[in-house]
Amino acid sequence: MPTIAPGQDLQTVITTFEVNPGTCQDLLDELRDAYDRFISQQPGFIAAGLHVNDAQTRIANYSQWQRREDFLAMLRTDEMRARNRRISALCKSFEPVMYDVVAGFG
Repeated sequence: MPTIAPGQDLQTVITTFEVNPGTCQDLLDELRDAYDRFISQQPGFIAAGLHVNDAQTRIANYSQWQRREDFLAMLRTDEMRARNRRISALCKSFEPVMYDVVAGFG
């Protein structure tokens, strides 16, 4: 599981997906498969977590990478480009954004 704490030398990526309740499970299945078969084996991958809201209209993906370049290299692979086309077809929109953890609580 990801560790959320400031001062870590890693790249945090939070990707949000806007979905219809009817395609939420299909997208979750696609994302799980992507992590199980591909993303988790890429250089620099540390951990990730998937989150779904109660209405099944939003999915949030929190992932951690050793370096920003590792995440970007994974996105540029033919495998991930094909997967992102399938993912895009299952949701209204999705946006990966890179963050630095500046504070942690609890």
